[in-house]
Amino acid sequence: MKKKEKPIPLESNAQIIEQLRKEFPHGHGAFLTLCVEEAKLHSDKNHDYAHGGDPMGHFQRVADILKMYQGFPYDTPSGVALIYALKQIDAIFWGKAKGIKHKVEGLSSRYRDVSVYAKLAQIQDQEGK
Repeated sequence: MKKKEKPIPLESNAQIIEQLRKEFPHGHGAFLTLCVEEAKLHSDKNHDYAHGGDPMGHFQRVADILKMYQGFPYDTPSGVALIYALKQIDAIFWGKAKGIKHKVEGLSSRYRDVSVYAKLAQIQDQEGK
């Protein structure tokens, strides 16, 4: 069984940043802080999207679905909105299949995103875009 991940304490982040500053002393002072914050966000989102599976699996799953639809209008606003909805649907399916307790966006947020993207695609189609 995988050990439950704990948030990195703020003082640990400071230690990580200080060590990085020693290794990379040149550049803006806030740059490394942003890098560490992004690493945390990447880790949390990967927890939600992959949960121990392939860290790039989400992209492959969505790509595999899209391969089935030759002629799909990928380069239109409604097509992009539907792809964004599909991304959220995949995250819902994966989360339910793996029993993921999400760290960043929960199921409720994803359901709302799907609903919003579907409405935006419908508006784009109605407006002929």
